[in-house]
Amino acid sequence: MNLEELNRALVTLIEKKQVLHDMSYDDTRYDDVEEELHDLEDDFNEEYGTFLEAALDKVHSELNSDTDVLLPTAYLPSSTGGTPSPKEGVWVDSEKYPGKEARITLVPNPTRIMLTVGKTVQQELWKAS
Repeated sequence: MNLEELNRALVTLIEKKQVLHDMSYDDTRYDDVEEELHDLEDDFNEEYGTFLEAALDKVHSELNSDTDVLLPTAYLPSSTGGTPSPKEGVWVDSEKYPGKEARITLVPNPTRIMLTVGKTVQQELWKAS
């Protein structure tokens, strides 16, 4: 697995997602950018899905979560900043954090899976290696 290519693909995907988010539906380019994003997501999941889904499955297991593992592109943040907000990523039910809102996010630079619990807990659960 070429980790630099994985990270580069992840950054490209998040940046395209941000471009689409910043556009209004009235923008004449919206449909084209949305199609480009879907193509990037499909390519990303095809190229890196098996590798990342195994990591996500391990993370879900470590959190004692009954929440289904989704495609890696579901876990993306809104920016490449590296620190996801408490509302980004995918919500997971975790026995380790009962009654709290826990979210898993796939972030770049380097590629890793972060856990966010409320506004206080941020923890790296996995790092691509």
